[in-house]
Amino acid sequence: MAAPRRRASASRNSSWLTHPLVRRAGILLAVSFGLSLLLVAYLFGFDGFFGRLMGATFVWFVLLGVTFLAVVPFVNWAADNWFGRSWAEHPTPQPARKPRASNTPKTPATPKPTRYAPRTPTTSD
Repeated sequence: MAAPRRRASASRNSSWLTHPLVRRAGILLAVSFGLSLLLVAYLFGFDGFFGRLMGATFVWFVLLGVTFLAVVPFVNWAADNWFGRSWAEHPTPQPARKPRASNTPKTPATPKPTRYAPRTPTTSD
């Protein structure tokens, strides 16, 4: 006879998205975002603001896509092929720090004393 299957623990299978606080924060975020979009649509109209917003978002996504799909791989390829693998994998040198002398006393910074400047009739406003 086969042993009965054990239930998987809830902590192993649960996602962080199912946590009650994350769910509440997501609902609050969605409601807030929806209300802000409704307010912007009421104030500026759909064509004026959202038309430009959609165009700008499209351009932003295109630039982001070109950056991560073309520029970053090209820079990695160029660093590997033009300068060699040893250059690409060489760690960045850290600047050397001078050790502080232990025999120097640490004095607290004191403010400079105020200078007395007497007022005369010629220097007053």
